[in-house]
Amino acid sequence: MSNIREDFPYFHVGVSEDRNRRCRRTMEDSHSYFYDFAGIEGQGFFSIFDGHAGKQAAEWCGNHFHEIFQDELQKNLQKNSDISIQEIFHEAFLRADKQLNENAGKHSGCTAVTAFLRSEPEKITSENDINGKDPSRVLYTANVGDARAVLNRDGRAVRLSYDHKGSDPQEAKRIVEAGGFVMNNRVNGVLAVTRSLGDCSMKEFVIGKPYTTKITLTEKDSFLILACDGLWDVCNDQEAVDLVKDIMDPQEASTKLIRHALQNFSTDNLSVMVVRFKNG
Repeated sequence: MSNIREDFPYFHVGVSEDRNRRCRRTMEDSHSYFYDFAGIEGQGFFSIFDGHAGKQAAEWCGNHFHEIFQDELQKNLQKNSDISIQEIFHEAFLRADKQLNENAGKHSGCTAVTAFLRSEPEKITSENDINGKDPSRVLYTANVGDARAVLNRDGRAVRLSYDHKGSDPQEAKRIVEAGGFVMNNRVNGVLAVTRSLGDCSMKEFVIGKPYTTKITLTEKDSFLILACDGLWDVCNDQEAVDLVKDIMDPQEASTKLIRHALQNFSTDNLSVMVVRFKNG
């Protein structure tokens, strides 16, 4: 079933998922996306959550993370605060992590990749700029773990997320300094990701602080791919972009990426979201 709103002039969304029954008994991923997010025309919010040690954490985030982000967004707007969207994402991730550990994250956890699209007025740098400037479309992303966001910019894959894994030297150093250890690229020999939401029993080491980015979209930016590591384990960023860059229907594009992952023997649950921007 298509997720596309034909009458929507700003972006279209396609989502596909597969349990990968050859390798997985249950589906532990979840996702959410919104047109006209928070009641603002053209605003979008997109997210994928990849669960581990059960589906509870990912399901909870799929149902509630956007509510927390929206609340943080509106709270700071009401205060006329100068806080940036990246800082709002930071607060939302830490708040979600805390609430999750109080509700559904005692034993399970999830990685998260999120994106927020909105219009922003361009900064006025001279009197000549005051008139005739259209608002810019700005894309913000935030992630913990190894779910990934990849932008297609004029045919080139631009990664907008950071893989928080035990194999990363910076993350391993942070964990050791906190009193933990990394063995076989796993935190305390157990968890492959070094940042997540939930995972209450390992919260001292596996933190919920996100990596964030901000990018102003141009006509060269045609679509965004959000996906869990089930795709990225068997497909690099550029390969994913190349596979779907000529497919205008984001639903068809997301389905093709799922099919590619299965054909290349991914062993994980699979969730892929493709957001195709207007004019892209």
